[in-house]
Amino acid sequence: MNVTIKEVAKYAGVSPSTVSRVISDSPRISEETKIVVREAMETLGYHPNAIARSLVSKSTYTVGIVMPQSTERAFLNPFFPQALSGVSAAAHEQGYCILLSTGVNEKEQLESIENIVMGGRVDGVIIMYSSVDNEALDTLKKLRVPAVVIGKPLKPQGVLYVDNDNVEASFKVTEELIKNGHEKIAFLSGSFKFVVSLDRLDGYMNALKKYNIPFKKEYILELSDYIKEGAYEVTKELLERKDRPTALVVTDDVMAFGAMDAIKRKGLKIPEDIEIMSFNNVPTAELTSPSLTSVDIDAFNLGYEASKLIIEKIKGEAAKDRVIVPTKIIYRESSK
Repeated sequence: MNVTIKEVAKYAGVSPSTVSRVISDSPRISEETKIVVREAMETLGYHPNAIARSLVSKSTYTVGIVMPQSTERAFLNPFFPQALSGVSAAAHEQGYCILLSTGVNEKEQLESIENIVMGGRVDGVIIMYSSVDNEALDTLKKLRVPAVVIGKPLKPQGVLYVDNDNVEASFKVTEELIKNGHEKIAFLSGSFKFVVSLDRLDGYMNALKKYNIPFKKEYILELSDYIKEGAYEVTKELLERKDRPTALVVTDDVMAFGAMDAIKRKGLKIPEDIEIMSFNNVPTAELTSPSLTSVDIDAFNLGYEASKLIIEKIKGEAAKDRVIVPTKIIYRESSK
C-alpha cells in the first residue's frame, strides 16, 4: 500500500503542506524541518509522485537534450554516450530526468524542440553541439527557454556553454608533431559547420605559423560526418599524392581509425612513416594496433558540467556563463 503525504506529515509532526514544500525544496522551509521530513519519508518508504511534484513546484524536473543528428546515428560516435553519461549523472544528483529530442534531419529536430518546450515537458535544454548556424539555439532563444551548449558558440556573448580550449589543444598537438621533425602535416576534420572543427583548424594553423611552416590547402581534408569509412577513403587519396604528408592531425578518433586502416593498407608503418595524433580519447583508442595517441577532452565531464549549469540556470543560481574543461594528450604508439 502506498504511503501518503498525510502519513508522512503525521510521522514528522508537521502539516501536509509543509511536506509538499519540502518535496519542492522551498526556501521557506528551514533546513532542520527539511531533514526531519526527509527522514520521515525515508523511514516510511515514501516516494513523491512526479506529476504531483510538478504541480506543486510548477517545474517538470526534466532537461531536454538536442543531438547534432538522429539519435541512432549520433550514438555510433563514442563521444555522445560518454557525454550523456555525465549529463545523466549530474541530473540524477539534482533529482532531474533527461529527455532526448528526436528527428532524422534539422527540420524534424526543430519541430521536436518546439513540441517538448511548448508542451511544457522540459525546464531547460542542453544542445550537445555548437554549429556555425545553430538554429536549435536560435529557436530556444525565441521560446525563452534556458539553454546550455556543449561547445563554444560562434557568438558566445550571452550564451551559457561548456567546452574545452580546442584552439590551444590543437596547437599543442600540431606543435608536438613539428617538434618530432614533421613539416608535411595534414589536417583531417569533421564538417566545418561545427565550431569545434574551426577551432581545431585555427590551432593547427597557429602552430604552422609559429614555426614558419607553409600552409598547404591540399592538406586540409573535411568530412561531412565523423565516420571511419569516409576517413579511410580521403586518406587513401591523400597517400597517392607525390608530396604525401608524414603526419596527420585528426579531429576525431573514429576518423583516425579509418585513416590508420588506409595507411596500413598502403603498406606504410605508423608512426615510422606517418605519425598520427587525434582527439576525444575514446575507450577503443588504446585497443587499436598501434594504439592511438589522442587528446582526452573528458567527454563525461563536459556533459556533467553542462547538466550542472543548466540546472543552476533553471533554479536561478547560475553564477557563471561558461565552463572550460581541461584537456591532456594521452601518448600511445601512433606517435613517436
